[in-house]
Amino acid sequence: MQDGKSAPFGFLGKIDGAIGRVEVWILGWGIILMAANTIANVFGRYVFNQSIYFSEEVNEFLIVIVTFMGLGYATRKGIHIRMSAIYDALPIKLRKALMVVIASTTAVMMAILAWYALEYVQKVASRGRITPALQLPLYLTYVWVVIGLTLTSFQYLLTALRNLNFAEEEIYVSYLEVDSYEDPETAAAVQRYVDADAETQGGEDKP
Repeated sequence: MQDGKSAPFGFLGKIDGAIGRVEVWILGWGIILMAANTIANVFGRYVFNQSIYFSEEVNEFLIVIVTFMGLGYATRKGIHIRMSAIYDALPIKLRKALMVVIASTTAVMMAILAWYALEYVQKVASRGRITPALQLPLYLTYVWVVIGLTLTSFQYLLTALRNLNFAEEEIYVSYLEVDSYEDPETAAAVQRYVDADAETQGGEDKP
């Protein structure tokens, strides 16, 4: 459930919002292009008896983009997998403190992984390796791993910062999402439906 209160560190929230819009755009078009590429390849193979020679390579590139850009998106929405048996049994204050520790630790781990990934990308770029079909620099594929891990680290950092205010009872699993067993995407869709239905009913009641 998205919190309606004003979030602290507003400038970070604005940065996060801008990144979120870019992520949604990349993820949306990445999936659309994968589907279009696969359909076109199947159509070419069975109708014209000629496959698209670069189709598999493009899909591999898009899978890397969607996978690692999706990390930051899942963290922002608070829909990543959590093991919470011990966590759920703790008092609220301890859960909030534990969330700070978990988010901070994960942010550091993601940052370390991003650093190692960057070093690997630099090695690949220095060797001048290219993809077999499109003849593009191979590092362009792996650079998305660095971007995705960096954005994920940023998201966990925001989560840790948001939970530092122990005066609030809410526990946040991301910068804006309150800890809940309710799926935030489903809850948002249901709320939009309820709001739309209320507007419709209100319009019908008018003379």
